[in-house]
Amino acid sequence: MLGFSFECMFKSRVIFILLVLSVSHFRAQLKTGVLKGAVREDGTGELVIGATIQLLSDLSKGTATDIDGNFVLVLDSGRHKLLCSYLGFESDTFSVSIHENEISQKYIHLKPVGKLLETVVISSGKFEQKIEELTVSMEVLKPNLIANKNTTSIETALEQVPGLTIIDNDPQIRGGSGFTFGVGSRVAIVVDGVPLLSGDAGRPEWSYIPVENIEQIEIIKGASSVLYGSAALNGVINIRSAYPRTKPKTTINYSAGQYSIPQAPAENWYKTRGNNSFPGFSNLNLFHSRIISNNLDFVIGANFNIDQGYIGPPPAAKYMPDDLKEALHVQDTMPVFSNDQMVKKRGRVNFNVRYRPKRFEGLNFGVNANFMLNKTNMVFAWLDDSLGLYRGYPGAVFLEDQTLFNIDPFVKYTTRSGLSHSLQARLFISDNVISNNQSNKGTMYFGEYQMQKKFKSIDLNFVGGIVGNVSKSKSRLYVSSGQPSNQIVNTSAFIQLDKKFWRVLNLSGGVRYENFKINNLKSDDACIYRIGGNLQITKGTFVRSSYGLGYRYPTITERYITTKAGMFGVFPNPDIKPERSRSFEVGLKQGFKIGNCKGYFDIAAFHQKYENNIEYLFGMWEPQIAIIGFKFLNTGNSQVRGLDLSFAATPAETNKRFGISALIGYTYIDPITLTPDSIYAYDKGLDGGTPQPLSYKNSSLDTTGNVLKYRFKHMFKMDVEVKIYRFSIGVSNKYYSKMQNIDKAFQVIEETTRNGQEFFDIIHVMKYVKNHYSISIWDARLSYSISDKQKLSIVCNNIFNEVYSLRPLKIESPRTAAIQYVLTF
Repeated sequence: MLGFSFECMFKSRVIFILLVLSVSHFRAQLKTGVLKGAVREDGTGELVIGATIQLLSDLSKGTATDIDGNFVLVLDSGRHKLLCSYLGFESDTFSVSIHENEISQKYIHLKPVGKLLETVVISSGKFEQKIEELTVSMEVLKPNLIANKNTTSIETALEQVPGLTIIDNDPQIRGGSGFTFGVGSRVAIVVDGVPLLSGDAGRPEWSYIPVENIEQIEIIKGASSVLYGSAALNGVINIRSAYPRTKPKTTINYSAGQYSIPQAPAENWYKTRGNNSFPGFSNLNLFHSRIISNNLDFVIGANFNIDQGYIGPPPAAKYMPDDLKEALHVQDTMPVFSNDQMVKKRGRVNFNVRYRPKRFEGLNFGVNANFMLNKTNMVFAWLDDSLGLYRGYPGAVFLEDQTLFNIDPFVKYTTRSGLSHSLQARLFISDNVISNNQSNKGTMYFGEYQMQKKFKSIDLNFVGGIVGNVSKSKSRLYVSSGQPSNQIVNTSAFIQLDKKFWRVLNLSGGVRYENFKINNLKSDDACIYRIGGNLQITKGTFVRSSYGLGYRYPTITERYITTKAGMFGVFPNPDIKPERSRSFEVGLKQGFKIGNCKGYFDIAAFHQKYENNIEYLFGMWEPQIAIIGFKFLNTGNSQVRGLDLSFAATPAETNKRFGISALIGYTYIDPITLTPDSIYAYDKGLDGGTPQPLSYKNSSLDTTGNVLKYRFKHMFKMDVEVKIYRFSIGVSNKYYSKMQNIDKAFQVIEETTRNGQEFFDIIHVMKYVKNHYSISIWDARLSYSISDKQKLSIVCNNIFNEVYSLRPLKIESPRTAAIQYVLTF
């Protein structure tokens, strides 16, 4: 018994001693310390936000710098080797000794890379990527080009982007859409990831975008609906705002200029102004940014613009007997405007505030806001195609007073493990007071929750989110729905994965679910996806391919608009269907570095197919309401194939004396209808008789090759700037081939108004269409840097004073010359 007791006691003590030794060893392994520090750019001292610090022995362990460039990492005691890396900088490997319960400090300075391509973008995957590693085609506009061209409204700078055309405010990428007055844009316009299209019409408000505060503009070519939703059927224009750097910055940019006298036959147009002065314009941009108390970012900007314009008011309409007015449903009186009423005036103020509480690492929140008062006009048709090119047609000119306001609160939190949560919201209010009872009010509510995670050990990036959007509109324009108030509700969810293999192959894939509901109609939904890959062949050679689906739901305007002015009308189509697309492309990007100049050459072949195309067609739809007008219609299926080439070059920042920057591109498209004989609508004659079936074949002016309407098959864009010491010389060119096909209704309408010219001004268009071929517009600029803080420039657009039109009945600007002064401190 005693032996048993002694044996049990001995075993118990042995087990106890082993447990103690094990626990002691385990506790010894758990001894930890803290590594704290910051990452800055070598030479400038600028904070590097989002740099990763990883343990070389286990890359899954690490952290990232916060919005102040600081990092904190808990490590086991002992000596460790770590890696600090960030896109656009050379990686830095360093060693540290960690002591138990102690804080060690390490301050890292990363050197900018000297690689062939250094542009970092976020639009493609909603996280930072090198442009050469993308699976889609993208162009990037830098703020220097925007400022140097004396840009007062952002669309004038976007016109230099290869493959992008803006026709009467309507953005088109690679011929993916025709002419629609900007309504129902197939290109998503977003500012810092938040959409900026009007809620009722899906129309971009270009003058509302703060050109004074832009970090860069990223243009995605091709269907991008997975990440950006319905409007991104053909691509995305993402404007990224600039946040403060370490040093405060203030910029004052003032310019003033004049329009030239147009060439014959419209050389005497300015005399209609009532004096011999040339119409002029002036613009003032103000900008200030700073970091307050090391954790509060503050940016404020403003713009003030006055533009007398180059299009004069329409003359009084011809006399028409009352019985004829009643028979043709022409309004009794049409407004007559003065030159002073046609003057455009704009004032806009915006601010960005971002706060980073020191107590909560990885958290930042803030608010962005923008407010604009804008007095402008809309001219839908010229008076005629000779002496009246630069005057409006009676009843086709509208005056507009805009009040626009948005406020965008946001919050973002990133954990130490790199998991990021963000919430963005927007309230966008628009009040458009337009002559002839065209006024409308709109309110848009937008919200998006997004989650991102980068799994460093397997080089995988995940992004997912849910989006809600409610657009409300109130206007007599939309009473065809049964009431003036209408709304569209959109909910969606998306995910995208980006994986890198062997450091040379990027694979990307995503899926999105969309649901739309307008008023009390049955909801419509869609599930779309995209996949893509990018393979690095050599140090500077990258091959990519992508395939994706697109989807666009019609806007309130396309479905319900009903209005008339004079003999013109716009008619509703409550049965209009959503558009869908399939987009495929394959491309190659080749980087280069020659001396102090670096850049890339890019070539892409693309093939896009569309179902239920929506086009804005001119015709005689309801003569009992208005003689002629427009209607949005599904016109069948189509495809656009083509080739896109671009070349970009930038000088080295270290060379302050000499440098060349360039953005050059050529785009060829073959846009054809796949359903040329399909009947999509019925047109009526002036007598309101038997409806006439309409198809592509009998509604087109030129059906050769089944080419779609309102497209340019060849486009060339170029902007080159040379810097020599304090001088800079820049030249731009935009070339468009002849627009082969337009609506045949223009010919019919010209004949109709000619037959009734006793009571109507003839709508002349066909002579201009037949006699004008390709378009080539040259711009030039010369600047002199008075000092590091001051610059004086002369900017001349359309230097050869070409008379040209990008769509029927709308003339573009004659030559302008302006002086620009920029002060930065």
